[in-house]
Amino acid sequence: MTTTTSTSPAAVRHARLAWLFAATLALSACGGGGGYGGTPIGGTPSAPSPSPAGPTPPASAVAQSCAPTNPYRADATSATTVGSLSIEKAWVKWYMEGAYLWWEDMPSVNASAAAYSNTADVEASLDAYFKALKSPLYTASGKRKDEFSFTYPTKAWNDLSQSGSTAGYGIEWYFGSPTPPRGLRVAFVEPNSPAAAAGVRRGDTLVSTDGVSADVNTKEGVDTLNAALFPSSNGSTHSFVFTPVIGGTRSVSLTSATVIKTPVPTTQVLTTGAGRRVGYMLFNDHIATAEGQLITAVNTLRDAAVQDLVLDLRYNGGGYLYIASELAYMVAGASRTSDKLFEHLQYNSKRTADTNAADARTPFYDTSCYLDSNFKCTRQESLPTLNLSRVFVLTSSGTCSASEAIINGLRGVDVEVVLIGDTTCGKPYGFTAKDNCGISYFPIEFKGVNAKGFGDYADGFAATCSAQDDYSRALGDPAEGQLAAALYRLDNGACNPALGRAAPKAAGANATKGGLLRGPERENRILLPR
Repeated sequence: MTTTTSTSPAAVRHARLAWLFAATLALSACGGGGGYGGTPIGGTPSAPSPSPAGPTPPASAVAQSCAPTNPYRADATSATTVGSLSIEKAWVKWYMEGAYLWWEDMPSVNASAAAYSNTADVEASLDAYFKALKSPLYTASGKRKDEFSFTYPTKAWNDLSQSGSTAGYGIEWYFGSPTPPRGLRVAFVEPNSPAAAAGVRRGDTLVSTDGVSADVNTKEGVDTLNAALFPSSNGSTHSFVFTPVIGGTRSVSLTSATVIKTPVPTTQVLTTGAGRRVGYMLFNDHIATAEGQLITAVNTLRDAAVQDLVLDLRYNGGGYLYIASELAYMVAGASRTSDKLFEHLQYNSKRTADTNAADARTPFYDTSCYLDSNFKCTRQESLPTLNLSRVFVLTSSGTCSASEAIINGLRGVDVEVVLIGDTTCGKPYGFTAKDNCGISYFPIEFKGVNAKGFGDYADGFAATCSAQDDYSRALGDPAEGQLAAALYRLDNGACNPALGRAAPKAAGANATKGGLLRGPERENRILLPR
């Protein structure tokens, strides 16, 4: 199968879709390492330890010296000069050798090879070269050691991470299997999006798009499906046929537009059968706009005097680490977190100064931030708290990175975290990314450990109680499978076997399962020192 290697926002997701079909077709942060050239995307971190090349790139690897045909030069975060693709590649290698967590694993790569030297497609050449430099090793469970490092256009990244804006329909897609029938379904519909306006609903199963089956097995069909599922710009219209949960079929025409994500779309208070008042919060993205919504949600639940919290992170792939820390503090309260670390970042063997620096120690933040357009905190006010000694977290393979940091950070201060659903994605790693010539590079740069020094969950956190994502019901419905399992466990102190899987998956057993259809830009842990 032929797949695009472009790293536009849509193309990053295309790569995931290409992987999905590969088994059947058989066809051919912000912040970060200030001393490693380039320009930090945001924040003012301490300078990292020098790489063997020293704190300044060699002449062959000048930062912001860009190929004339690089389409993103104008979006660079600092002044650029006219250079060449070779200079950009040299900078990428130099940055990786100094900053990459697994720099010892980097293979020898011929930078002048044709796959990395197409000046007519600079973006694809740089992305291919970056990928070739990643660790080729695997974990004990058979996962790629590095399945997360990626590149992304800087402007598109800033738009997504700061305001939550992206081109599309507002649909979170789920695939049930990498082989037909793939079961492409709508997991979530963003409020006020084109999909919501057209009546697309959670649980709808995709039958076809633009006349092509969702189980298509040809290159041409896959290209058509990619173009429809992940439009690269606004104003792109495509036809879809869905099978709703209630049966029958429904045809819908969707036109892509700028979608503004709502990170905390649902907050409510429930009463269990045993009479306990339980707060439910759906939290989907650790982006800057999440902060105010989380504070509002916690204030609502505190004022309602909830006794327990169900935190729904099943679709939350992460984002800013400081937001994870703030939420963990709001759950646990001051007495449990005072003078405790939320997460300690551990960098590579060349960067012991970074590991020991103050910015590597993320506390449980007890004040707000409210980022401005320059990535600076504008309002540092005391955060509300629920003061809970336990929390129930709804999880899936889409629960990743900064979301896993919430779980690990709370366990580090002895808050009981009960996981309901499925094994999490397994990403104790994060980025301190760099912009160079309008392209942001996100190599894994650190591993995070909690106050007890634990951070070894590369194969994910296994669920305490296994429970299926119930697409027949809305998120927040007490009868929905995962939420019902959490409420049962809360009242009875045991898992309800009727609501779980027949054979729960062990940690690390995610390789052949389905999951959310999204790119690595939605599965991250971004450091922004405060």
